Amino acid sequence: MTLIKSISGIRGTIGGRSGEGLTPIDVVKFTAAFGKILIQKTGNKKIVVGRDARESGAMVNHLVLGTLQSIGADVVDLGLSTTPTVEIAVPLEGAAGGIILTASHNPGQWNALKLLNDKGEFISDKEGKEVLALGESLDFDFAEIQDIGEVRVDDSYLQKHIDSVLALEYVDVEAIRRANFKVAVDAVNSTGGIFIPALLEALGVQTVYKIHCEPNGKFPHNPEPLKEHLTDLSAAVIENGADLGIAVDPDVDRLVFMMENGELFGEEYTLVAVADYILQNKKGNTVSNLSSTRALRDITLKHGGQYFAAAVGEVNVVTKMKEVDAVIGGEGNGGVIYPASHYGRDALVGVAIFLTHLAKLGKKASVYRAELPQYYMSKNKITLTPELDIDHLLAKMQEKYAHEEHSTIDGLKIDFENEWVHLRKSNTEPIIRIYSEGPTQEAAEAIAQRIMQDIIR
Repeated sequence: MTLIKSISGIRGTIGGRSGEGLTPIDVVKFTAAFGKILIQKTGNKKIVVGRDARESGAMVNHLVLGTLQSIGADVVDLGLSTTPTVEIAVPLEGAAGGIILTASHNPGQWNALKLLNDKGEFISDKEGKEVLALGESLDFDFAEIQDIGEVRVDDSYLQKHIDSVLALEYVDVEAIRRANFKVAVDAVNSTGGIFIPALLEALGVQTVYKIHCEPNGKFPHNPEPLKEHLTDLSAAVIENGADLGIAVDPDVDRLVFMMENGELFGEEYTLVAVADYILQNKKGNTVSNLSSTRALRDITLKHGGQYFAAAVGEVNVVTKMKEVDAVIGGEGNGGVIYPASHYGRDALVGVAIFLTHLAKLGKKASVYRAELPQYYMSKNKITLTPELDIDHLLAKMQEKYAHEEHSTIDGLKIDFENEWVHLRKSNTEPIIRIYSEGPTQEAAEAIAQRIMQDIIR
């Protein structure tokens, strides 16, 4: 059993002992603490809650709703939803904050509480620590009977989210309709199976092949949208002669495209392609995290903007985007953050912009992909063990490569002339991630193996 408390929320496997997994006790105490802090800071008792479709979702949802009522909060329950939908709903509702019940790309035995402020953005590290401390201490009172909160179910936000996407300045529904795309969708049997087909219909896409789109939470494959997990989508694209495949993770904030030849466009290139289109229409700066491809930097410079890097984690990217007034940003895991919509990763926004771009280009996805800057990435990991001192390890590697350009704002990133390697402790799993990139796949893998050998020596 695992319980991870980090900038990405309170995440854990269902069951086990309190403090060792995400048990009902852990759900209740951290939900109550977060709700109490929101109410005390804002004087506002309204809190929005939504969830993905994983099998533990209904159980966790009941716990969260009841807990929020028990501290006097009034809850807007969106039911089956997406992370970006809840992010949009919080300010529209004038709520004090929100909670999204999802473990994102983690397998089905996981769930999590992802916490939002009154802007519908993830709370800061400092605020997260306040929640954890209050949750562990339980130093507060619950409401008496006359003060318990109410729950209002609101299923209108699917349409509200879609309407907000259609209203974006650079989304061209007519161009998409004229392109007459045929699209296959793999939503890993979560809420993307509701939201993505509904968006495609609203965008004028008349032919949609749905696989794994039943929101029952029974993930048919590992829910992280990586090449090795998307063989069914590849087959569907080829067998149906689709122009494009779309894959999302369970909470629909990560977006991956598949080209007409059944090959992945590349999760790193979702943001690159969207940025390419936005920057053609609006000059400005971009931001991605340190583990993301150099291709975004190249595209940004091509269009006359400046590129900036942030620590891994959506809240860090958003903070940097606001600092440099970025017009587009996100993360290389398929997360697109478009401030004209809201400051959160949003697969619906990414789909609409990408389809507009592809429609106006009038090219096959594979042809366009070949025109983008070419980089190749290798993603590796080392499972953490008690005897592995990550701080000592990173210090050792920093000393060894002190002569190379490097950054320590998030773990250690070493920038070589033609490659880079980024080592950091994961926020969501008990592992060290080792990402590398180079001009060829062989170069990316070679530099990763070299660094990994240095680590274990």
